[in-house]
Amino acid sequence: MDSIDSDQAWAAFAARDRAADGRFIAGVATTGIYCKPSCPARRPRRENVVFFADGAAAQQAGFRACRRCLPDDVARDTRAVAEALLLQEATPNLPLGALAAAVGYAPHHFLRLFRRATGVTPAAWARGRRAEQAATALSAEGSVTEAIYAAGYSGPSRFYAGAAPRLGMRPTAWAKGGAGEAIRWTIVETSLGPLLIAATERGLCRVAFDEDEAGLRARFPAARVEPGGDALTALARDVVAAVEHPARGHALPLDRRGTAFQEAVWRALARIPAGETRSYADLAALAGRPGAMRAAGSACGANPLAVLVPCHRARRADGGAGGYAWGLDRKAALQAKERTG
Repeated sequence: MDSIDSDQAWAAFAARDRAADGRFIAGVATTGIYCKPSCPARRPRRENVVFFADGAAAQQAGFRACRRCLPDDVARDTRAVAEALLLQEATPNLPLGALAAAVGYAPHHFLRLFRRATGVTPAAWARGRRAEQAATALSAEGSVTEAIYAAGYSGPSRFYAGAAPRLGMRPTAWAKGGAGEAIRWTIVETSLGPLLIAATERGLCRVAFDEDEAGLRARFPAARVEPGGDALTALARDVVAAVEHPARGHALPLDRRGTAFQEAVWRALARIPAGETRSYADLAALAGRPGAMRAAGSACGANPLAVLVPCHRARRADGGAGGYAWGLDRKAALQAKERTG
């Protein structure tokens, strides 16, 4: 099929790459069956394999579904998770049993499916989503108290126990766009080029290649921007380690600022296993807005924390690289670093 890069598809199929499941279907001419990329069956010769966008296209070409890998279930599972996310938007406290029944799965099966897709349980996802709504409300409401109730919390104690730790900045500072915050910065060398690192007292607020102090001030015009001290030196050392070894993950403090949807996309990116990628459509679904592919791509482009929020793990639905704010060469290099550990 024209929209599928056959060489990339073959490489993923030959490697049984689970991250490629849902991106395409492989049809085997000698057996007349079609499989998902991660199918455990023995691999046929390259000349006997053709690729299709989905099972329906393969069936139209005369192929039948593999009974071992059940390729059509991948699309069904993806739809089920997307439907569950929409249900949780409407009914945040829906019990697991009711949520699973609504999308046609047994509770224990759906729990595994949901955790594999999102990295968290349905209850944890709902708590995170409410915290994101609180962040949006803090930017829009006239006071913190008004924002707490606007986000759906029963009272301030519930908010400060659940959402406040996720926001980074103090709620009052968030509501004022970060005014009054002190930001310290430095520039360090990495194997991928010079990297600007900036942080508030609560965590990293900007990590970007090829950016300088002037660019930082333009992004945070209401903040007090100062050169970094000893504390930032130690933090910068850990950031460089994360750039050189992105597959190892990190536990660095982050003080990022975005819309509710951007935050949801950034959280979804962080849950992608190192060395794997997800399409913008996948990210949109995981962020609770199935079909918002362009918005998911824009959220990746707005990511303020290079590498630490791994937007280099995002790709187009056809397997193409898509965009990257700090250059496609760096994106490819980071993916290569993750694959090799």
